[in-house]
Amino acid sequence: MVIFTSSAFAASLPTLVKTAAGRYCLDCHDGAVKKGNLDLSKILAEDLQLHSTEWEGVIRKLAARQMPPVGKDRPSEKEFDRLVATLGSVLDKVAAKNPNPGRTETFRRLNRTEYQNAIRDLLGLEVDVAALLPKDDASHGFDNVSVADLSPTLLNRYISAAEKISRLAVGAPMNKPNGDTFRLKPDRTQEEHVEGLPLGTRGGTLLRPTFPRDGEYEIQIRLTRDRNEVVEGLHEIHDLEVLLDRSTVAQFKVGPPKGDRDFEKVDAHLKARVSVRAGTHEVGVTFLKNPSSLVETRREPYQARYNMHRHPRLSPAIYQVSVTGPYESKEAGDTLSRRKIFLSYPTKFAEEDACAQRIVSALVRKAYRRPVDGADLVKPMEFYREAKMANGFEAGIGSALSAVLISPEFLFRIERDPAEVGPATAYRVSDITLASRLSFFLWSSIPDEELLSAAERSELHRPKMLEKQVRRMLADPRAESLVKNFAAQWLYLRNLDFFTPDLRLFPDFDDNLREAFRRETELHFEALLREDRNVLDLIKADYTFLNERLARHYGIPNVYGSQFRRVMLSPDSQRGGLLRQGSILTVTSYATRTSPVIRGHWILGNLLGTPPPPPPANVPNLKENTVSDSLPMRVRLAEHRANAVCASCHNLMDPIGFSLENFDAIGRWRRAEDGVPVDASGGFPDGSKFTGVAGLEARLIAHPELFVGTMIEKLLTFALGRGIQEHDAPAVRKIVHDAKGDGNRFSSVILGIVNSTPFTLRKTR
Repeated sequence: MVIFTSSAFAASLPTLVKTAAGRYCLDCHDGAVKKGNLDLSKILAEDLQLHSTEWEGVIRKLAARQMPPVGKDRPSEKEFDRLVATLGSVLDKVAAKNPNPGRTETFRRLNRTEYQNAIRDLLGLEVDVAALLPKDDASHGFDNVSVADLSPTLLNRYISAAEKISRLAVGAPMNKPNGDTFRLKPDRTQEEHVEGLPLGTRGGTLLRPTFPRDGEYEIQIRLTRDRNEVVEGLHEIHDLEVLLDRSTVAQFKVGPPKGDRDFEKVDAHLKARVSVRAGTHEVGVTFLKNPSSLVETRREPYQARYNMHRHPRLSPAIYQVSVTGPYESKEAGDTLSRRKIFLSYPTKFAEEDACAQRIVSALVRKAYRRPVDGADLVKPMEFYREAKMANGFEAGIGSALSAVLISPEFLFRIERDPAEVGPATAYRVSDITLASRLSFFLWSSIPDEELLSAAERSELHRPKMLEKQVRRMLADPRAESLVKNFAAQWLYLRNLDFFTPDLRLFPDFDDNLREAFRRETELHFEALLREDRNVLDLIKADYTFLNERLARHYGIPNVYGSQFRRVMLSPDSQRGGLLRQGSILTVTSYATRTSPVIRGHWILGNLLGTPPPPPPANVPNLKENTVSDSLPMRVRLAEHRANAVCASCHNLMDPIGFSLENFDAIGRWRRAEDGVPVDASGGFPDGSKFTGVAGLEARLIAHPELFVGTMIEKLLTFALGRGIQEHDAPAVRKIVHDAKGDGNRFSSVILGIVNSTPFTLRKTR
């Protein structure tokens, strides 16, 4: 183990910095004025190492050109760059002499996503953890930060989840059939083909339920009804199919009721008993597509079809699918989870305990993410023996598995400080800890066999081995967690689930469009990951990912079908990078209108790393400044900025947000609002001016270190499970510098993080 002891290292400020501070800063930041509670006159002559926190804050303001304020004497661009580079270089030398990797919680509970992925990789079992465990709270933008607690209520949920998962994994006999119901979102349009289902079908859904044992299962379908309990769109006979792994297993005809128009029983016959082998299977429920009829309208018809008053369904739709069983089950079946668990199987009673010991040892090693000893097996084997006495060998294994899944060694990521390291001392983490840090960072899951074995051999920390493992893990399908988990939180994609615009103003919005927004951005980030592209492609790109629904929304021709595909864009296209995508533009708007304030705040915090401070407690009500909503957005916000208390923050946010005003609240391009031409002129806090999204992108690309550094900070927060602090800044600067030399490729950013001081070291209490 490498231990880093602190050493005396005096560092004084370079003359360049002292001179600049005297010229540009001391008017506001001396002992008398002390704006922002910063007194530079006091710390200028003192050892820089004693005030690295304050100087890191100065660097951040200088790099973003937020200080000195516009209107005061300011350095030239070259002076700004020299000041940032000089001050950063001195602080980096201080950090190299006395590394401070910071410290995360000793105990960090697996969050819901990590738990689900760990079960998948440990047992080969796909479960819907959202139905078993509550949502995790987020901190610093991510839900893997504030996860140190385990309340009695939450513990009970984990116990219940462990019992259910162990029964599913082992394929335990069931006293009675169990069921799961899958309900489609009410605002989902089902008039066209659904990706993943056979061509020639329309609507419906594709599910991946887990069937616990071989046997017969009942699949029951219920159709969507309006508020009058009438099945919407059911005007003629429709053919409905149930598919199991893309093979048709049941067919039905659905037609309108005769006589009394009683719709209660029109879907009563939509149930089928199907023989299914144990394991996870694809279940599709969909209609055969009838010939499309032209909807007569003076304008192009809406794509959204789910609202009985404004745009009713043209055809019947699926409301929910229930899967119940097994009935008459006799065998547990040959499932992936059973193959992962039962590495050996006893042929006679005398072999059972030894076989159980081998099975439990393998499970514990993988679940606890480390080598195991006899003490680790005591409790699971007690559970095994007790259940075996009552119900046999497999029941014993299931009980032992439950014990493993509720152990703190599984539920928590535990990083213990070595006894031989003194207090407040940095040390290099063990290879076992490094393996867990790496797997939870890149996969949001437990280490696999190759990674854990390299750690057990104490080879993982070696530079070539570490790089080999990182590249292997980035190429693995499990790295999709960086898309679904990291990017979804960083870019606020999860907020799409809670966004529904005012349908009187935006009548063509539905869940299909919401999901298309999400998928476009996910595929954009996935291309960055899989193709190892320059991370600046997130800002400026000449391509995007579209299906027909999204292409129509954007006004892009010649894109047909439900499947997403890469579409190269013309130079004059209004689409491309994140700031032109419907997902970002929608989650930064209100239900009735755009919000330059929210959009500006989002860009400052998520792309530039300089969020404005939270509003002070004494902000007065603006009721007396209420502005007519008939005025252009720029005029309305100007009235609000007339309040001096609000102006300090809104002067930073609003000009950036104004540059996106050509996009409405659901991301459509517009040149006018209510007949008034849109004014998309904007600016940055440094006083620079630009117009429209193209101008904003150009400014971001002109200073790439700001976006790249912010993305690194977000990734580092996600990787470490804690907020970024001033002592992490030298590590971030090094990653930015090294990535720039490699074309800012995504793998360079990831490798820089994995090799950084905060990731490979830890500080004792």
